This record gives sequence, structure tokens and C-alpha cells, in this order.
Amino acid sequence: MTATVEIYTDGACRGNPGPGGWGALLLAGKHRKSLYGGEHETTNNRMELTAAIEALNALHGARRVILHTDSKYVKEGIESWLPNWKARGWKTSNRKPVKNQDLWLALDEAVGRHQLEWKWVKGHSGDAGNEAADALANRGIDEL
Repeated sequence: MTATVEIYTDGACRGNPGPGGWGALLLAGKHRKSLYGGEHETTNNRMELTAAIEALNALHGARRVILHTDSKYVKEGIESWLPNWKARGWKTSNRKPVKNQDLWLALDEAVGRHQLEWKWVKGHSGDAGNEAADALANRGIDEL
């Protein structure tokens, strides 16, 4: 595995559901890469998941990654809920289908290629990486 990549991700939605965007800032040494995109009709949670998926899929080869997110949904989902969903055949503890299963499957696959450390950051609190990812997510909406 090569050098550690720091990733900051964010999702945004204008209405929930509504037009949404995702953004990711990837940092490795002196290298910096910005990614963003959007969808016309989506939810904030889908955009948060998409940001992480797109960022991890943009990496070439296995990497050690520190992924910063302001989404407790994403962090708790990947660290706590996912193993139970799999064991229950993609059902919640209430035996209902897991929302956004398509994206959770994609994130699980992307995570499996890397060595990840997840960090939660409070959104809109002045964290430079999170603010940059937020701006990219909003750009994703603006450029729809």
C-alpha cells in the first residue's frame, strides 16, 4: 500500500428529495483532486453515500484512506449497521428492506479494496476539508 489519502466527502440536497449533489476532496501529499456530480431527483443520504463511493472508486490501487464525513448515516452505516443488514438478508432490525441498498452494496465493494479509517466531522463548523467538499456538492447541484 502506498501513501495515505485523506478524503473529505459531502452530499447536499435542495429539498429532500429534490435536486442533489455530491462532492469529494482527495488529498495525498502535495496532490489534490476535486470530484463532484449531481442528480435531478435524489435525497441527501444518497448523495452522502455517492460522494464516498465516487471518491474511493477514483483511487488507483489499494490505498490507506482516512475518510472524513459529516454524515453519521454513512459512518454508522458502514461501521455498525452493514454487517447486521447482510446477516439479515438486507433487512433492518424491523425486518424492512434497507433503504439505499444499491449504494450500500457499492460502498461495501469500494471499501473492500482499501484500508479505511472513518472520521466524523461536524458539518458547517469551519473544517476546511469539509467546507471544500460542501462547496463541491453544491457545485454538483448548480451544474445540473
